[in-house]
Amino acid sequence: MKNLDNLSRYKIFLAVAECKSISKAAAQLYISQPAVSITVKKLEENLNTTLFFRKSKGVELTEKGSQLYENTKKAFQILLDTEEHLKRSQNTGYLRIAASNVLCKHFLMPYLKEFTGHYPNTDLSITCTSSMTACSMVEQGRIDLALVAKPENPGTAVYHSLGVIEYIFVCTPAYRNKLNCGNDQIFEQGNIMLLDQDNVSRRHLDNYYAQNKITPLHILEVNEMDLLIEFAKMGIGVSCVVKQFVEQELQEGALIEIALSKPIAPREIGFLYHRMQPMNENILKFIEGKTQ
Repeated sequence: MKNLDNLSRYKIFLAVAECKSISKAAAQLYISQPAVSITVKKLEENLNTTLFFRKSKGVELTEKGSQLYENTKKAFQILLDTEEHLKRSQNTGYLRIAASNVLCKHFLMPYLKEFTGHYPNTDLSITCTSSMTACSMVEQGRIDLALVAKPENPGTAVYHSLGVIEYIFVCTPAYRNKLNCGNDQIFEQGNIMLLDQDNVSRRHLDNYYAQNKITPLHILEVNEMDLLIEFAKMGIGVSCVVKQFVEQELQEGALIEIALSKPIAPREIGFLYHRMQPMNENILKFIEGKTQ
């Protein structure tokens, strides 16, 4: 291991840089002014550079001193954040989780209700974002868990499946009668309502179109699955939705499923977490128990 003697000096260096004065830094740290001066001088000697310009009324960082200050400040902040994370994990548990709006509402919320019943002292932080961003946040260590569609390549992350979601086309019985065509011809005759093209679910559907050489003639795009469901219930057109989200409407007859000769392939969803990310042990046990 390289010599780490300078580590003990960086706290004093930060104090001097922020106070812009050796005497003020000494008072803040409750040590003598000569001790601060000697520490700064020794650090400069070890680094073979000048960190401060000495002035009559204090000190000012040199260019290299500024570089060291910024990186030292970041390093200390990382240590403080890690300490806080470890303390919280030991005392109460802390879970940072991310999911898309759709998965958060229809899958994550019921899951968390059960989770908090098992672990009421765990502090939760929920981020609603795209599945792609959630996966990236796991990789960067910014969250503990992501609820996402199964990634093609999880990389260093661990994936636990929660099952699959099915995509279907639905509309009101009245709108279906109005079309007066076969099921596979709805794309030519109907007003097809889809999520916008930035959505992962939409890309999954576009792949289905490409594989089956389907070109919908009339498309209405929205950015929320709930809007697709409501528009379909209003009889505006045919919506592509997740079947699990409209089970009640299907049972009541408010909506009907249009059975295609080539159904859309289901997508698997589950939890994703970084293999090397420190995690509350109870949280991990609970996740593994849910997915077995």
